[in-house]
Amino acid sequence: MSATVLLLRDDPFEVLLVGRSSRGAFASALVFPGGAIDPADGEDGWRSLVADFEETFPGERALSIGAVREVWEETGILIGNAAAPTRDGRPFRDALESARASIRLDALTHFAHWITPVTEPRRFDTHFFLALAPAGQDAVPDGSETLTAEWMAPSRAVELARSGARPIIFPTMLNLARLSESANSAEAIAAARAQSRVTVQPEMTTGADGRRHVAIPPEAGYPIAEWRDIR
Repeated sequence: MSATVLLLRDDPFEVLLVGRSSRGAFASALVFPGGAIDPADGEDGWRSLVADFEETFPGERALSIGAVREVWEETGILIGNAAAPTRDGRPFRDALESARASIRLDALTHFAHWITPVTEPRRFDTHFFLALAPAGQDAVPDGSETLTAEWMAPSRAVELARSGARPIIFPTMLNLARLSESANSAEAIAAARAQSRVTVQPEMTTGADGRRHVAIPPEAGYPIAEWRDIR
């Protein structure tokens, strides 16, 4: 299982996209920061470092901690805190303890849940979250997993994905399209909280012209329910 975060900022309304290393998953594609949940993300040792530890269900807690950890590791931004500890090679928990910092998991809002189609050889089970980027914290790629970091209007990112001008994978494009229906971060978060959770597992077929056709459940709340590859 993995978690990824749509980091938002306003004036103008933008989302953070990172470019992956050519060695990792989704090489060279623009994606949201995030990654796999570690077993340690669900340990009780986080109790002193998570201000709302008792207010979060254990399963959701591990996902949320993993999401915050991955964002910090890949961009240096610490969600749920005004200041971020320096990345100096120490594990996330150790860095928080050394800086006497804590995080709040209610800084995250669940946005979507996607599972890779059964026909794909490499499969992912990913939860997407929304979060405000704390003021004064800059996104700095770690130089290993992420090589670039850029803020972009969601609608502009969708345009680039549709045209094929930038490599943006289908789930990222669809979540950008849904995000672009909001005018600012507060509107996006409110819409996400009002949306029922629907797990999205795309269905993929190949047409006579060799183009892949992808469809998702209409009830998932996306403005695009079907897509054909650009060739």
